[in-house]
Amino acid sequence: MSLDVYLHLPGYKSEQQTLIPVRENGHTVLLTGDEWNSRYPDREPVKITTGNDETVYSANITHNLNRMASAAGIYEALWRPDEHDLTKAAQLIEPLHDGLEALISDPDRFSQLNPSNGWGDYHGLVEFVRRYLNACKTWPDADVSVSR
Repeated sequence: MSLDVYLHLPGYKSEQQTLIPVRENGHTVLLTGDEWNSRYPDREPVKITTGNDETVYSANITHNLNRMASAAGIYEALWRPDEHDLTKAAQLIEPLHDGLEALISDPDRFSQLNPSNGWGDYHGLVEFVRRYLNACKTWPDADVSVSR
């Protein structure tokens, strides 16, 4: 199971792309055909077509990191923004910034919350929050939605 986050900007039309999803470190990474071929030259990928909609950003991360996110004070902003009236990307900037600062300030504490099953880890959550924060700063007027 995973958390999917989206930023949608009304009127925006993203470029359509064909990409290949793979799981790495507890989240989905989208590879191009060339990236896939360099990693797995003898295998056929499953391809998805993305874009041609109002989505300016999307990302996903394993639910296994929700305890760590909670300890950093960002569980609600990440997993439950709709329940806390966080509807615009601009509203996520402060909580994500504060949560990222908390994570970075005490890696030993948060690393102890790494899932025992190996799906996801401290570094993956830090990068997820960093990328999401940057997207919120880039598109502050975007609408926020999640799928959990």
